Amino acid sequence: MAVDLKKSISKEEIEQLPPFVFEGEVTVIEDAGTADRIAESLRGCACLGFDTETRPAFHKGESYKVGLLQLATSEQVYLFRLNKCGLGKPLQELLGDARVLKVGVGIRDDLRSLRKLGDFVPASFVDLQEYAVRFGIEDKSFSKLMAIIFQVKISKRQRTSNWETPVLNERQIRYAATDAWGALEMYLKLSGGI
Repeated sequence: MAVDLKKSISKEEIEQLPPFVFEGEVTVIEDAGTADRIAESLRGCACLGFDTETRPAFHKGESYKVGLLQLATSEQVYLFRLNKCGLGKPLQELLGDARVLKVGVGIRDDLRSLRKLGDFVPASFVDLQEYAVRFGIEDKSFSKLMAIIFQVKISKRQRTSNWETPVLNERQIRYAATDAWGALEMYLKLSGGI
């Protein structure tokens, strides 16, 4: 299967691809009790898509904590609004559970930022930027990986939006869900799972 994948893709080629956004079920979690229950249930999954979003800082010396943790199954995406529900013990245990594979793109900084919110040791994380090398893929951004693996174009316009806003808008929700779900589905396709 992987022999047909391109090594790289140009911006011009990506522009010709059909746009894609995750249209499936998304649950936005804002309270600690719900976050704890869902985190416990996700420990029964073999593999999850993973990503985080942080409010961007535009001034020197300004920084923000992770505002959103996205975890995805093939059927549903869960958006944990950490600025509202916190990174409770069950979420920390899930992120440290070696039995649950968590897949993301460029995850080192995500994990570093999450560890500022809770005392956990990350376990069983796969970074697609490293994993894709096995398949000869040289372009490693999320957008380029989705273009190479699924022949779709992903909009990154919402990346610099305010992830701590009182209410996430539909574009933010779909953008965040697409990142986590896409990471999982790319891994499953590359590993022969679909």
